[in-house]
Amino acid sequence: MTTPLAAKIAREYGTPAAVIDMDRVERNIARIQAACDAAGVANRPHIKTHKSPLLAAMQIKAGAKGITCQKLGEAEVMADAGIDDILISYNLIGEEKMARLGALQGKANMTVACDNSVVVAGLPQAAAASGRQLSVVVECDTGRKRAGVETPAESIALAREIAGSKGLKFAGFMLYPTETGWAEAQKFFDEALAGVRAHGLDATMVSTGGSPNMKNVGKLKGATEHRPGTYIYNDRMQVAAGVASWDDCALSIYSTVVSRAGPDRGILDAGSKTLTSDTGGLEGHGLILEHPEAKIARFAEEHGFLDLTRSNTRPNVGDVVRIVPNHVCVVVNMMDEVVMVRGDEILGTLPVAARGKLR
Repeated sequence: MTTPLAAKIAREYGTPAAVIDMDRVERNIARIQAACDAAGVANRPHIKTHKSPLLAAMQIKAGAKGITCQKLGEAEVMADAGIDDILISYNLIGEEKMARLGALQGKANMTVACDNSVVVAGLPQAAAASGRQLSVVVECDTGRKRAGVETPAESIALAREIAGSKGLKFAGFMLYPTETGWAEAQKFFDEALAGVRAHGLDATMVSTGGSPNMKNVGKLKGATEHRPGTYIYNDRMQVAAGVASWDDCALSIYSTVVSRAGPDRGILDAGSKTLTSDTGGLEGHGLILEHPEAKIARFAEEHGFLDLTRSNTRPNVGDVVRIVPNHVCVVVNMMDEVVMVRGDEILGTLPVAARGKLR
């Protein structure tokens, strides 16, 4: 069954279309800002999810301290829009990136993360190009085994290396504890903080992340800020993590059923180029709100394969359905724009200004 709004979106924009409910977006922004305020930490939202200067400005207006970007290209888009407090939470390497970082530092107050000496060695070039001191935080691995130094001793040594480099300022630590690893993260941080203080340094910035850890926000004693990102839209993974409800999911993919060649199967016009193949450990590739027992079982590029064997209700060819993605951040990065709605009213489109900024 196609809702009146879905029919209108299909008629005006076609499908598949990414649609954001601005009432839910605003509620999500207010809810997470209030949670950070209550925990006594600043909110530094990660824009990797929405990639929109307009939404970043809404987050800042609601009380966010600044923003987090994963890549230089994202930060360039945000700085060009006038946002002036930006953390890049990623190792930056190479002369090309240092030149761009130096130019950025001339426009905005930048902080960058690092976890190794190769990165530290290049950063003075950016500081020199900007004529300003560049703030640097040490990324610490507290259980995710992604990036970050693995021991407090390594973090202390890298902090001293930063502080001893021309044009650089050791600003503090960046952590992303696992959802159940905050006690271990506290032990790591306490040892690292004591170590840098023993060498006359201090950590004025202690940043934790992300949206799945909102139930832990403020638990790290000494944390100054938190970096949630996905919360602005939420997705199936956030619901599964227990930090969002279906009513908090602000982005849906509107997709048309284009084939029902068999009683237990069907085809959507949203495939891997619309709904990411990143399952997030969940079964299927998204929740169909009109048919929650249906399973988006697999993809071709432009085909979503429906398994309807467990579904009590079954869509017809031509029906427009709404899908909550598993991992919304990847989905948004495949879109040039999203359609904004409020209630049953279409407000227009919002460009995904920083999409595709992979470097």
